[in-house]
Amino acid sequence: MNLIPGSIADKYEFYNFNSALEILTQSYPEEFAELVQTLERFEIRLDDILEKGGNESNIPKKLSELLRSLEWREMEISGDLVVRLLEGKKRKEVYREFALKEFISGHKIDYVKGNVAIDMEWNSKDQTFDRDLYAFRTFYECGVITCGVIITRSEGMNQIFSYLGSDIKKKYGASTTWMGKLLPRIHARRHGGCPLLVVGLTPDTVSDWAGGIS
Repeated sequence: MNLIPGSIADKYEFYNFNSALEILTQSYPEEFAELVQTLERFEIRLDDILEKGGNESNIPKKLSELLRSLEWREMEISGDLVVRLLEGKKRKEVYREFALKEFISGHKIDYVKGNVAIDMEWNSKDQTFDRDLYAFRTFYECGVITCGVIITRSEGMNQIFSYLGSDIKKKYGASTTWMGKLLPRIHARRHGGCPLLVVGLTPDTVSDWAGGIS
């Protein structure tokens, strides 16, 4: 983890799967530099946590403003599968050929640039991680991306939710998108081996929180 710059090392949690961090820093230094710049500038305020709304709250919008300005774009993948049945001793003669239309369809990732993808889940239902990981897997297996980054809440954020009251604590419950729901899915290989750098939002990302990390 010495590849993580000091400017963000203590502000976030990091988990490195399938050498994603090595790939980012060595093969895509420009995209990695933009990721670091974004994480340096990104901040949450208590009012953002208190506002109504889930994943469409002000917090994902803040990340979007930073990445869109750097030309990271939402991408959806679509593709047909061409099937060939071959015959003959050397299997060079095409007996039959047909296409399965929209064999790949509907998988979207919020931010893609070059061969790198980034997604954020702040407070959706935890099943959203299954959709995200399958999307990363599909983009990766189709050769569109080489690695991905997923940003979500760390467990440490729970101390802020508790401080803000029972309604907020209930809003950001255990069945929503946070690190404890993401990591087991990755360990179960639901991402299909796509290299992933997981970034956890800690209380240090909340600029007007004075409680510190316990």
